[in-house]
Amino acid sequence: MITEQNVLDALSRVQEPELHRDLVTLKMIKDIRIAGDAVNFTVVLTTPACPLRGQIESEAKAAVATTGAKQINIKWDANVPSDARISGKLNMPVRSTIAVASGKGGVGKTTVAVNLAVALAQSGASVGLMDADVYGPNIPIMMGVKQNPVSQNGKIIPLQAHGVKLMSMGFLVSPEQALIWRGPMLHSAVRQFLTDVEWGALDYLVIDLPPGTGDVQLTLAQSVPLTGGVVVATPQDVALADVIRGIGMFKKLEVPVLGIIENMSYFLCPHCGERTEIFAHGGARQMAEKLGAPFLGEIPLDVSIRVGGDIGAPITAAQPDSPHAQAFRALAQKIAAAVSVLILQSSQGSLITGGSIPIMRR
Repeated sequence: MITEQNVLDALSRVQEPELHRDLVTLKMIKDIRIAGDAVNFTVVLTTPACPLRGQIESEAKAAVATTGAKQINIKWDANVPSDARISGKLNMPVRSTIAVASGKGGVGKTTVAVNLAVALAQSGASVGLMDADVYGPNIPIMMGVKQNPVSQNGKIIPLQAHGVKLMSMGFLVSPEQALIWRGPMLHSAVRQFLTDVEWGALDYLVIDLPPGTGDVQLTLAQSVPLTGGVVVATPQDVALADVIRGIGMFKKLEVPVLGIIENMSYFLCPHCGERTEIFAHGGARQMAEKLGAPFLGEIPLDVSIRVGGDIGAPITAAQPDSPHAQAFRALAQKIAAAVSVLILQSSQGSLITGGSIPIMRR
C-alpha cells in the first residue's frame, strides 16, 4: 500500500535544479492525496516562470513511480519568495524588485523592461512596471496607455495594460512638457512612485531606470532595496564600454547583478533568412565573462519588436508565439529563477548553497 510517507521519501530524492536542495526540504510539496495506485500532489514552485518545470515534473514522476504508483498527477502552484528588506523599509507588499539599466541610451533598455514585465505577467505572476526614466518616460507609448491615473484614498491607482500595473511620469505630464528638475525634485518623484502608488501585492516590480548613472539610481537604492539589477547592452565596443559603468553602478549601490542582456544582437532577414550581425555579435557575452557576471541571452534586431513598441503592442503580447517573444520569455524565466535563488540564499543562509545560476554579488 502506498502511503504519504512513501511519497515524501521518494520526492526527498528529487532536487530543485537551481537550488540544489530536495523538494521536501524546500517545502515545495503539498496536498498529497492517494487513491489506490493513483497519487496526486502539488508542487509549489519559487516562480511561475520556472525555466526547469519540465525537468522537475519528469524527475518527480519517476521518483513517485518507485512507490508502485501507476497514475501520477501533479498540480502546480507558485510562491515567489519575498525580499524581506522591502517590507522592512517600505510598507509595500512587493516580493521583489528588478532594476533594468543601461550604461548609455539607445540600446533598447525600455523595450527589454516592457517585454520582461509582460512575459513575467504571462507566466502567471503579478507584475508592476515603474518608469523611473523621469526625463524620458516611454512606458506609456510602449504599453499603449493614454489615460491619466486617478487617486483613491490618497493613493494613485496604477493603470494597467497587458496584465501589468503601470506608473510613469508620462501619465502625469503632457508629451510636450519638458521636465527640467534638479536632484531633490527627482528624488521626490521617485519616492512618490514607490510610496504614493497603490501597487497592491506584486511578485515583481520591474523598474526601468534612466540610462547611465545618476540621481535616480541613487535615489532608488536609498529608497527601496533592489533585489537585483539587469544591464542591457548592444554588441559593439562603444556600447560595451558603458556596461562596465553600469555594472560598477550596481556594485557601488550594493545591488546584486542578475546578468547582462545583448539586445539587437543580430538581424535575421524575414525574406531570405540570412543572418546579419549589424552591430557585431557576442560582445556582451564576452564582457560578461570578463566581468564575472551572468550572460542572460540575446535579443535579435527585428522590425516587429520596434513596431510593437511604437504602437503600444509589445512583441510578447502581440505575437506571443514568435521567436522574438520566446526569446524575451526565456530571459524572463532566467531572471525570475535568479531572483528566487538570490532571495532564498539570503534568507536561508547555509540551507541554499551552490545554486546553478551565478549572480554577481554586492
